[in-house]
Amino acid sequence: FEIYASTQNANETQAVVASCLGVSANKVACKVKRLGGGFGGKESRTIPLSCIMSIAAYHQKRPVRCMLDRNEDMTISGQRNPFMGKWKVGLDENNKLVALDTELYLNAGWSSDLSVAVMERALGHIDNVYYIPNVRAVGRCCRTNIHSNTAFRGFGGPQANVIAETYMTEIAERIGMTQEEFREINFYKEGQTTHFNQELKDWHLPKGYFQLKEKANFDARKAAVEEFNKQSKWRKRGLAFIPTKYGISFTALHLNQAGAMIHIYHDGSVLLSHGGVEMGQGLHTKMIQICAEGLQIPLEMVHIVETSTDKVANASPTAASASSDLNGMAVKNACDQINERLEPYRAKGLPWKEIVHHAYFDRVNLSANGFYKVPDLGYKWGENKGQLFFYFTMGAAVSEVEVDLLTGSHTVIRSDVNMDLGRSINPSIDIGQIEGAFIQGMGWSTTEES
Repeated sequence: FEIYASTQNANETQAVVASCLGVSANKVACKVKRLGGGFGGKESRTIPLSCIMSIAAYHQKRPVRCMLDRNEDMTISGQRNPFMGKWKVGLDENNKLVALDTELYLNAGWSSDLSVAVMERALGHIDNVYYIPNVRAVGRCCRTNIHSNTAFRGFGGPQANVIAETYMTEIAERIGMTQEEFREINFYKEGQTTHFNQELKDWHLPKGYFQLKEKANFDARKAAVEEFNKQSKWRKRGLAFIPTKYGISFTALHLNQAGAMIHIYHDGSVLLSHGGVEMGQGLHTKMIQICAEGLQIPLEMVHIVETSTDKVANASPTAASASSDLNGMAVKNACDQINERLEPYRAKGLPWKEIVHHAYFDRVNLSANGFYKVPDLGYKWGENKGQLFFYFTMGAAVSEVEVDLLTGSHTVIRSDVNMDLGRSINPSIDIGQIEGAFIQGMGWSTTEES
């Protein structure tokens, strides 16, 4: 059975379809050429449709194809989980946070889908970037009579950050301190531990925050906004400065693994396959870059094939902002295996095609199956022990917005974003991802309904 699906999760599509058909997984192959966008909505909700089509094809003994229109798609797929947060916060005499007691409620819809994992990530981000030595966080997924909500970009992180910034804003107003000053005095410092007992390493948020504050000319613009609001009756402006961190890893331990396959042909060309799905985020481009750099060959010599469960088995879903890390390391592992076999030929100073030529005639294996699992992870819920995330990305944004008080319409005058991504594999792609994420976040906070 061959399935061509628009899914972020070929492996689970294969497994569930096999279960529906009553056959073993090795008799089902799920293939994904590319997606026209995913953002989490195709992580699990595409699978029921694949099952329906497979059963129809099985009984009719002929191919079956189905494309949903937008209304059908939205009705079936669900949306981002709406959240409600209740909180109590304690401060000391220096206005430092000392305690947070919070309850988070998530609207799961009629089935659980991925809501438990969304809540787990939300509980891990309820602190945002602030050190709070005493935290009690309780999450509840609520079953309701609406469509089943599902993964959507950020996967609980943005909702928790909004709740965190709500209590930071409200407290700052209550104690008569500027929001920026209150945030700054409560930032995490290098080496401090989160409420899930993970030590912060490579913590560059304060540096990036103050760097952006200077580059965006924040203080002068804030004064200009205050002056504008004094002079304007019907139009008002606001200036927000929000930091963030995001934990990189699946909260489900077993998903933090990836595979890749490399074949080198007699003419020196390279065929690459990995378990990740290309959905416009540039994943295939990055994997080609890693392969080409690893084998020390030009990019043009590497060709990547569609994602398929009969090429790379047991792949994790392309999600959690972890696919470049996971699949990239699997590709690197495959390259390392081949490089070790080709080292005697490289030592002779031969060009690439001759290296491959001589290795082939010496009966050297020119294929490799790469694998990677993220080290050090293993958080235990309830015990609050172990490492939840491999590392954190972090950044900050300054946005100036004007609102028409008569119509309610708003205009984003300017936004500045500063993100720490480590060594970027492809800066053009990553800048595009940051800009796209910001625009999608604007949509969430202004027009998205759930």
